Amino acid sequence: GRMQRRIGEGSAGAKDGSLAEAQFHHPQGVFREGKKIYVADTGNHLIREIDVKAGTVKTIAGTGTQGVTLHARQPALETALNSPWDLVKAGNDLFLAMAGAHQIWVLRLDTGTVEPFAGSGKEDILDGRGQDAALAQPSGITFDGKDTLYFADSEGSAVRSLDIDTREVRTLIGKGLFDSGDKDGAWQDARLAHCLGIHYLRGFVYVADTYNHKVRVLDPAKKTVRTI
Repeated sequence: GRMQRRIGEGSAGAKDGSLAEAQFHHPQGVFREGKKIYVADTGNHLIREIDVKAGTVKTIAGTGTQGVTLHARQPALETALNSPWDLVKAGNDLFLAMAGAHQIWVLRLDTGTVEPFAGSGKEDILDGRGQDAALAQPSGITFDGKDTLYFADSEGSAVRSLDIDTREVRTLIGKGLFDSGDKDGAWQDARLAHCLGIHYLRGFVYVADTYNHKVRVLDPAKKTVRTI
């Protein structure tokens, strides 16, 4: 029951530095890999990297101002982000649920660049490849460890998949923008309500079905969802 370590001095800000001195502003999503923790620092429109071993926090993407839709590759530290809500690492890339831009972006850690990966920037539920697809405030993202990202598209109350190799977006649960409900069963009939969090584990996709006050689990093999 004892706090072992605190990261951030406790007031809103964007200061880099030591774990005790650094500042964040409404951080929403984190992803840990070894001694590194990556943070979607939503209120600052930044991506931060915490090095637990070195005891430091540094900004790796964003300018601190709110950006708009991204259409081409840009230097990560020179590009304004738009409400990054969650992130997940696959290989040497960080995939960002860019809620404010209605897109999935990718931060290439080896080159220090960001680029759009899926979504045109128009708020909608439209399947397709890359920027031909339309997303609706993606707020949670997870990786199956192979070739598929799953994300919670909150304004569509939808769970969608994204193939890393082809950039193909498919809607698993969800029928339309602002179309919500509360129903288990087969994917084509199931309904969620403003889902925000999502996590892949051992063949299943767990979803925080926020406005229904429930945790649901998707079975990709059977194409069903149930409340747990």
